[in-house]
Amino acid sequence: MQILITGLLLGGVYAIVAMGLSLQYGVARIMNLASGEMLVAGAFVAFWVVTAHSLNPYVSLILVVPGAFVVNWLIYRYLLLPLVKRAKNRGQLEVDSILTTFGLSFVFVGIFLAVFGGTYFNYSFQSSAVEIFGSRYGLNRVTAFLIAVLICGALWYWINYTRSGMAIRAVSVDPTAAGLVAIDVQRVSTFAFALGGAVAAAGGVLLSTFLTFEASIGIVFTMKALIIVIMGGVGDIRGAIVAAVVLGITETIVARLIDPGLTLASAYLLFILILLFRPQGLFGRRNT
Repeated sequence: MQILITGLLLGGVYAIVAMGLSLQYGVARIMNLASGEMLVAGAFVAFWVVTAHSLNPYVSLILVVPGAFVVNWLIYRYLLLPLVKRAKNRGQLEVDSILTTFGLSFVFVGIFLAVFGGTYFNYSFQSSAVEIFGSRYGLNRVTAFLIAVLICGALWYWINYTRSGMAIRAVSVDPTAAGLVAIDVQRVSTFAFALGGAVAAAGGVLLSTFLTFEASIGIVFTMKALIIVIMGGVGDIRGAIVAAVVLGITETIVARLIDPGLTLASAYLLFILILLFRPQGLFGRRNT
């Protein structure tokens, strides 16, 4: 029970990180390998808010979410949109976007190293424990999980039950057909990419409350987000949430029962198994 709850708490935070990449890849068709750097940027802002101003780290969401939205909107509008327009097919767009965002991730890491240095960062927040089913868990982890649930739930409701969310889903399924019914595909894709970056940065704020981080850790979370997105099904928010919980529980089981150093290896093994036996994702359908 303790392993399951710990894995659930971790998976809930993973879900919000993966949701950002799911919006960017599933809707805008951009495999953003710099997604993890948005997370690190959010973590650094939260660290600055706590250490320099002695405020609650969640106050930084007021700065992080709109700031990350604007930065990602500019990245898509001026760096990625030209690639979208020149791509003759989706395969070419994926290759171009992977190479471009991979280079962009190094740019962000260089900026972080220049500004913050290469040391590790953390801060003390809600360091007390809370008891759940007879076991004690960090209050910071529980709070981060609850906020992640609220954000994921709000996004899921918006995408499934609002008119603008319907446009997001239409572009995700078929951009060409969406354009035929008066949906501005370029505008929706730009918005989805910017929103995905904002969500990833918000995940960085949550993770910073209980995780030690440094400037180059973003690539680890980019890979975990990619594993979750592929496992859950590209563009499937429900699948991303379930896959995040599965990954969180898997890593916790490996860390507690085998070796903490093998948690990342277990994530990649899970990824390989999904590609071999369920490439369409947990909720996807096989192409016929």
